[in-house]
Amino acid sequence: MEKLKINMYAGGLKIEGQGVGANFFEQVDLVKKIPSLEITINGRHPKRYDINHFHTVNPQFYFKFRKKKINVCYVHFIPEKDDGSLKMPKWMFGPYRWYVLKFYKKADEVIVVNPYFIKDLINIGIPKDKITYIPNFVSDEKFHPLSEDKIIKIKEEFKIPLDKFIVLGVGQTQTRKGVIDFYEVAKANPHLHFVWAGGFSFGKITSGYEEIKKIMDNPPSNLQFLGIVPRARMNDIFNTSDMLFLPSYQELFPMTLLECINVEKPFLVRDLDLYKDIFLSPYLVGHSNEEFSTLINKIKDDEKFKELVKSYSLAIRDFYSREHVSKLWDEYYHRIYDKYPHKH
Repeated sequence: MEKLKINMYAGGLKIEGQGVGANFFEQVDLVKKIPSLEITINGRHPKRYDINHFHTVNPQFYFKFRKKKINVCYVHFIPEKDDGSLKMPKWMFGPYRWYVLKFYKKADEVIVVNPYFIKDLINIGIPKDKITYIPNFVSDEKFHPLSEDKIIKIKEEFKIPLDKFIVLGVGQTQTRKGVIDFYEVAKANPHLHFVWAGGFSFGKITSGYEEIKKIMDNPPSNLQFLGIVPRARMNDIFNTSDMLFLPSYQELFPMTLLECINVEKPFLVRDLDLYKDIFLSPYLVGHSNEEFSTLINKIKDDEKFKELVKSYSLAIRDFYSREHVSKLWDEYYHRIYDKYPHKH
């Protein structure tokens, strides 16, 4: 059988430290290994491909849709929900929302990174039979446990204490990520060492920039900001930690958690609705900074509890395995190709 030709469109891939780019590279690396598919990135001739897959909603891509080809759009966010990533004037949000929804509606099919978005897409007029949920994926070749000797060297390189319990936070330094709560919990636990990997990927237009910048410029002695860490080094950073603490108030699909579970670390998150949709097994949640502190210390002091929380990570990892997600993509592309015979 002739291979299906898939053209992947994505913009903003050079911006370090943002999840959509990480998801793009992981997904492309995954589907490139599927024998029945031929993958091109940002190809200039949309008519040459069986399926055009739009990962981002860049304006230049809007004009790449082709009536005689199958057009697929990835939904990473819903603009009804101002996620707090950027400071945007109120007058600008209306046109921005209109454009993004128009982009989604123009596609023949849409893919959601978590099922939490499905009802929102139906509400804006996209038929349910055109919406497919396929979970994100993180390669176990890129994220995996390292030896103790390597971990010591990495800690020395990044000046992370060797004799402290390390609590890691990962993400852009913006309000919705809970950076201020991370800071407050660190202040309340001076016997622990907190490390945040991530920075202002969008500079001064980042939501909460002034307040967070003050914290980063003058943190307590047990809180360390690494800034934006190249993705190639993030496996090293995860391995230096004893656990991941992600106090986000809003998430799209946290690639960080998939990276964490591949490194076999326990994690603690805020109780958000979207996690109930994407994690089909138990996971550890907190509801306040006081509860976060209690649970972090319990992981530190209670070995049985730590192993229990770690087992949650291992159970989640199986669902997001390479084999499972690869099969979903292979079936998906062939299904929608057969669904639109008039487009080929």
